[in-house]
Amino acid sequence: MDWVSSHLPYQQTGYFSRIITDYLERSGELTPFYAQPVSPEGFRSAIETRQHAPIQRKILVDALTEQYAGMDEAPKVTEHISKLGDERTFTVCTAHQPAIFTGHLYFIYKILHTIRLAEWLGEQHPDKRFVPVFFMGSEDADLEELGHVYLGGEKLEWDTKQTGAVGRMHTKGLDKLLYRIEGELSVQPYGAALMQLLKTSYLEGRDIQTATFRLLHQLFGEYGLVVLIADKAVFKQQMIPVFEDDLFRQTPSAIVEKTIARLSERYKVQANPRPINLFYLKDDIRNRIERAGSEFVVVDTPLRFTEEEMREELHAHPERFSPNVILRGLFQETILPNLAFVGGGGETAYWLELKDLFDRYGRPFPILVLRNSFLLVQKVWMEKLEHAGFGLADLFREADDLVNDLVKRESDHALSLEGEIAAANDYYEALKARTRPVDPTLEQHISALQVRALEPIRTLEKKLLKAEKRRFGEQQRQLYSLKSALFPHENLQERIDNFMPWYAAYGPSFIRELYRHSPALAQEFIVLVERGQ
Repeated sequence: MDWVSSHLPYQQTGYFSRIITDYLERSGELTPFYAQPVSPEGFRSAIETRQHAPIQRKILVDALTEQYAGMDEAPKVTEHISKLGDERTFTVCTAHQPAIFTGHLYFIYKILHTIRLAEWLGEQHPDKRFVPVFFMGSEDADLEELGHVYLGGEKLEWDTKQTGAVGRMHTKGLDKLLYRIEGELSVQPYGAALMQLLKTSYLEGRDIQTATFRLLHQLFGEYGLVVLIADKAVFKQQMIPVFEDDLFRQTPSAIVEKTIARLSERYKVQANPRPINLFYLKDDIRNRIERAGSEFVVVDTPLRFTEEEMREELHAHPERFSPNVILRGLFQETILPNLAFVGGGGETAYWLELKDLFDRYGRPFPILVLRNSFLLVQKVWMEKLEHAGFGLADLFREADDLVNDLVKRESDHALSLEGEIAAANDYYEALKARTRPVDPTLEQHISALQVRALEPIRTLEKKLLKAEKRRFGEQQRQLYSLKSALFPHENLQERIDNFMPWYAAYGPSFIRELYRHSPALAQEFIVLVERGQ
């Protein structure tokens, strides 16, 4: 298996928002919204800042040791957990909800980027230790988002009536999906190995977060990835002062709203705070907490608390309080000695809303690293692209534009009427120049005549192109098929496809190749092309 990588600026793909492209270019407009840039100097500064912000390392190590008890031995993971007790050890973190079977391809990409960045930091700072961490957002309750995968263009959904935090849901019913997947992938070279991996993780796991934990340990344990399930009282206890501030004074929302007001002057806001940014998490519910007069209510439930009862509940059962997107990052940075957060475009955008919140609570703000993005192009698709006379950069163009270029290039006929259009424009500009000294008001009339005259010429050009396209039907089908395969649902491949077909075809080498081609700081889009077996 041989893959070759090419890098493109994110801006060139057309799939990333202005706030992200400006962040990558270090626009001065965004400088107030983050602490350190993505650079060697930025990381040196982040290390210095983190050294003066200690965390409760013993609680972290003890919780991870308990979580990993009984798991298959992975020496590098064991070593990393142990080193987290040392003040010279820092983490690089990514986070995601426990989407079934990992959800989309970028789930894998962000993990490998985190691993590579931690390794790079180790090379740059040999006197320190750096641990890659996957922070599992297992408290998310959005089953519609997390309970499906796409396979061969088909959406496969988990049929379950469970509610509450997805991570706590039992895995009953996933066997049907696994058998469906097995029927399609078992014929692949590594299909049987993949199915054994999935069955061991999901059918033997007691809940989704445990199943996801097992799967990630099997896939990335050899690389030293530490998976953290933070849905624990010992971690939430450390957030009680912030949670109290949120419940009783609504301080976080006031801070973030001010930041958003400044940020929204130029950019679209990714996440908006609520007056209270906590959910009540118990059994099969994870519902918002709202203030109703002198009481607190858990939305869509009969649960109500007086102010005194709510304070008692928080101190007695901090695990029953779940932060939303506004407070989740602060929670993460409170329990980890973290330097950087590796996230996608949407995640990076909402983190840029949070720096003032971190300043308010005295937490170091992590370096925001846009996760690596890949487009995987198998050999057969690359051959079709080259045969059509296009290169890698053309992949991100609209299919219709590619077809038009191909027809114009390959046709035996002159299809462009640009010469005629230019001549017509020259004629009317000459008329304007001739009449202007006599009556300047006639220029507007001539411009209207010009527009009316050019319209039928442009229409004729389109008709010529359309007629000629009929002779290139097969080439059109090839180009549309290529674009559909590489950009499913007219989206980036990584935002739709799942890792399973790739693993079934290539096995562990699929992970290894992605790892090999994952840069630490390049911050460019990567097109990975298969050159042969």
